Amino acid sequence: MDKFMNTTRESRWIDLHTHTTASDGTFTPDEVVKEAADLGLCAIAITDHDTVDGIREALEAGEKYDITVVPGIELSTEYAGVEIHVVGLFVDPDSKELNAQAKQFREQRDSRNLKMIERLQKYGFDITEEALYERFPDSVVARPHMARFLHETGQAKSVKDVFDKYIGDDCPCYVHRDMITPMEAVGIIHAAGGTAILAHPCLYRKLNGETFTAMMDDLKESGLDGIEVRYSRNTVKEDRHYQEVADQYGLLYSGGSDFHGTNKPEIKIGSGTGNLFVPADYLTRIMEYRKSK
Repeated sequence: MDKFMNTTRESRWIDLHTHTTASDGTFTPDEVVKEAADLGLCAIAITDHDTVDGIREALEAGEKYDITVVPGIELSTEYAGVEIHVVGLFVDPDSKELNAQAKQFREQRDSRNLKMIERLQKYGFDITEEALYERFPDSVVARPHMARFLHETGQAKSVKDVFDKYIGDDCPCYVHRDMITPMEAVGIIHAAGGTAILAHPCLYRKLNGETFTAMMDDLKESGLDGIEVRYSRNTVKEDRHYQEVADQYGLLYSGGSDFHGTNKPEIKIGSGTGNLFVPADYLTRIMEYRKSK
């Protein structure tokens, strides 16, 4: 991390939330890191869903392209019936507990995928488990892969159309999956040596104010370290609001684009939908906080 600490203030622009082909992105870890370096970022976090499989390649790419890479993960959880994501930064990719949990998550996804494939088949789509996994052999296969499969095989006009009509939440081919609580995710991330960050709170609109406060109280008690106060889909008002939430609970600031490549083509590394800027001071404070613990 010395390279990051020595960068000039003018170039200190970062992205602490990105995805690669190791989960549901369309850029390889090497490509994500190279893109970040080409854009002038000084640090990038790789936070694939429920896997650390892309971390090694990303760290090697960081050396190759002279950019700091933060090893991370994004864990899927549930609170009050709403899916909540918790990002882990600086996790140890060799953590036995983290890898065991990731393996369990993948098995749950595989079981859910099979049920969703069966529902899609009943709607007349030509999709099988074998064909889906053969097309995406090195990924944690999930809904975006199904949507891409149907679009790329000419069975749907777009990925968005598949989500909107068939596999999005509450759609006819959607299947719920059991998930851990966000508090449990915090414990798993800490056990792997990581810093736990509540991801994109702006997306949890199904939680009313009272329930969101209860979740924040529970997360703070469990040891949550930070919150994404800047995110691609935030409004300026939401940036300010979640910074106030972070201050209220004594949490670190984090932020990121949630880049997925062509699966979310409107979102770019670093700049999100065009107005995102995550200052490197956020990462500096996270690193200082980690040293103090």
